[in-house]
Amino acid sequence: MFSSMELMLVVLVTLLVIGPERLPETMRTLGLWIGRLSRSFTAMKVEIEQEIGMDDVRRQLHNESVMAQMKQIEDEVKSSIEPPLMQEPPANPAAATATAIEVNKQVPSQSPAIDDTASQADDHPSKTTS
Repeated sequence: MFSSMELMLVVLVTLLVIGPERLPETMRTLGLWIGRLSRSFTAMKVEIEQEIGMDDVRRQLHNESVMAQMKQIEDEVKSSIEPPLMQEPPANPAAATATAIEVNKQVPSQSPAIDDTASQADDHPSKTTS
């Protein structure tokens, strides 16, 4: 608040204005007034906190922080128990559709194969020699 030079200047001016005879009594009175102001501000602060329910607010904030910690611990336990998913779903549905189409193009059809030679034989009867 004050540097040491400023503080010495204030003390010197106070000593010159008040005088050395009344300085101890003035300092004592000043200390009493400062104490009273401090106590009244503290009492006013306590009264205001009681009116707005600061104890309830502090308790609620504490409970919320405890609940957040419990949620974090629960998530950590769940993640350590459950195996991670192999592939996360894409965020864009259009990309998911395009990916599914590409996969279908790469995977061969599961339907049974048709024998082309047997169908050709039915269309064209073989020549028999007699």
